[in-house]
Amino acid sequence: MAGNSFGSAFRFTTWGESHGPAIGCVVDGTPPRIPLAEADIQVWLDKRKPGQSRFTTQRREPDQVKILSGVFEGVTTGTPISLLIENEDARSKDYTDIKDKFRPGHADYTYWAKYGIRDYRGGGRSSARETASRVAAGAIARKILGDAIVIRGALIQVGTHRIDRTRWDWEECARNPFWCPDAVSAQAWHGVLDEVRKAGSSVGAVVEVIASGVPVGLGDPIYDKLDADLAKAMMSINAVKGVEIGAGMGAAELTGETNADEMRMRDGKVSFLSNQAGGILGGISSGQDVVVRFAVKPTSSILSPRRTVDLHGQNTEISTKGRHDPCVGIRAVPVGEAMMAVVLADHLLRHRAQCGGS
Repeated sequence: MAGNSFGSAFRFTTWGESHGPAIGCVVDGTPPRIPLAEADIQVWLDKRKPGQSRFTTQRREPDQVKILSGVFEGVTTGTPISLLIENEDARSKDYTDIKDKFRPGHADYTYWAKYGIRDYRGGGRSSARETASRVAAGAIARKILGDAIVIRGALIQVGTHRIDRTRWDWEECARNPFWCPDAVSAQAWHGVLDEVRKAGSSVGAVVEVIASGVPVGLGDPIYDKLDADLAKAMMSINAVKGVEIGAGMGAAELTGETNADEMRMRDGKVSFLSNQAGGILGGISSGQDVVVRFAVKPTSSILSPRRTVDLHGQNTEISTKGRHDPCVGIRAVPVGEAMMAVVLADHLLRHRAQCGGS
């Protein structure tokens, strides 16, 4: 199976399955002499781990990370950094009844059709459990980026319920279980998701990730554009079905006048009067906030019986039991932040290699 690695100058490879003994990743390209401890990684894994509220899967995983290599006396050595996260609460028996059936909306059928085998225990390699490894890699990427670049994500829509952007408050994200920047919407979502959860169903969501303090010049023209790599990064996250940068799809409704981000000089520097481009022009960062949004589909594992087929070519029905997120978009917020971090770290190191600078 190919496709387990991401990045160029900063590159990481994830490994492991949802119900295997452990998952983890190997990170290549981290410069030497960067202070790094397990606690620097754990703080981000704690944002993503399951079981933190009734609105996420009740699988109880501490997601405790172990650094196996690449760090000596508290700093990186420049060699590959190997990270291990043990699985402690897998319940493979939950999937025994459906091991011969293909779950609609999952990767069951396509994995089986491609490889002739599939790990039915929670989806194996296709499980969202893999994203813990991405978050761990993203924590290292943040260390490369430094404190000047701030990456924050928020849930801005659950099902058909959108936030009011006039009430946006970043501090509110830490005060509710949804990473929602709008306190009023967050309160309303409690009722919405309680109904969904009790019905054994699920809803989709939209996540917005913003990187502030990104310097001008990250990204390469044509095929290695910063926005192209960000789009690939976000689309590679489980259950993501759409990505947009800046105004995104809404740009189709704008005129040339409203879409153009006009510029003025302020204190000897170029200043933009708007940010329809999402901080990226011609595939290169402009110095404005880099803004990415992605849509997450409803969790495919639901209690309501769905029509499907089995390994033997028979028509049948399936109802997926076990522990599942009524809205998987909630835990996608820290994953989106991590993927933003790894892309920016990769392009920062590539920019230094080509153009110099610190």
